[in-house]
Amino acid sequence: MALYTKINPFSKINNDTGFGVNASSYGGRFINKDGTFNLEKEGLSFWNRFSVFHAMINMPRWKFISVIVLFFISINLLYTIIYIVLGVNELQGYYNTDNWSRIKEIFFFSTETFTTVGYGRVNPVGDGANMVAAFEAMTGFLSFAIATGLFYGRFSKPKAFLKFTDAALIAPFQEKEALMFRFVSYKDNHSLTNAEVKVNLSLLALENGKSVYKFYELNLERNHVDLLPMNFTVVHPIDDTSPLLGLSYDDMKAADVEVYVLVRAFDETYSSTVLQRTSYTYDEIKFRAKFVPMYRESPDGKTTIIELHKLNEYKDV
Repeated sequence: MALYTKINPFSKINNDTGFGVNASSYGGRFINKDGTFNLEKEGLSFWNRFSVFHAMINMPRWKFISVIVLFFISINLLYTIIYIVLGVNELQGYYNTDNWSRIKEIFFFSTETFTTVGYGRVNPVGDGANMVAAFEAMTGFLSFAIATGLFYGRFSKPKAFLKFTDAALIAPFQEKEALMFRFVSYKDNHSLTNAEVKVNLSLLALENGKSVYKFYELNLERNHVDLLPMNFTVVHPIDDTSPLLGLSYDDMKAADVEVYVLVRAFDETYSSTVLQRTSYTYDEIKFRAKFVPMYRESPDGKTTIIELHKLNEYKDV
């Protein structure tokens, strides 16, 4: 359903967001809470669209470790099957004579060969097993070289390490109201400088009898800070130039309002620029509320303590 009320003509339109205006083609939000784009691609084969390196660098840590472990187990099971097909007599040095025990010993021989440890008790004696073991050793050190590159890529990838509030607030501000949200750099000894914030708003409007998305750049009380040691509350005053002027919750819902945020800063650790995105949909905007302070003085009065657990705390006003 489109927003039928008149849009503030003094609002600053932004046509450079990268999103189109065709409302009938979209579903859901533009940007997910974690900053990823809410998009899926099709029309080309999976292998044309998929990048192993990109997926491994960006997947969550637990998935990355699981993939590494599963690959190690799977590749050694495959080589175990190959050795069994060639014949258990192609290897010598078994301690046990029953089939299951020999299969286990072949599996562990495979892991030792794959990692080039080579303890030496079980060893190949046939030509077939020697050829397979040689090829397995080669694939082993190549695999570890690739894994080393992936680990380095993940550890060396610059990250902003910012946490945003789960909700944005419509709060009192200088005898008016303002849209507010806040974020904080949550890692110890993590220094960000020259932080810049850009906030845009999308809403569904009726234009020439057709529902289209309109995009607006929101003016901020402050869009830049030199240092970011503490939390930063971003404030968009709802004044005569704001597209949010006069909008109620029902208006925002009808217009499918979404506020999306881009933070860009310089990370001294990596000597590189980092960025992070997030967004707030109309149902993540709370009216008549205000954030509570999230810092306090230490008992000895010498240090300021940032209370990260209070990032999302607010009170009704």
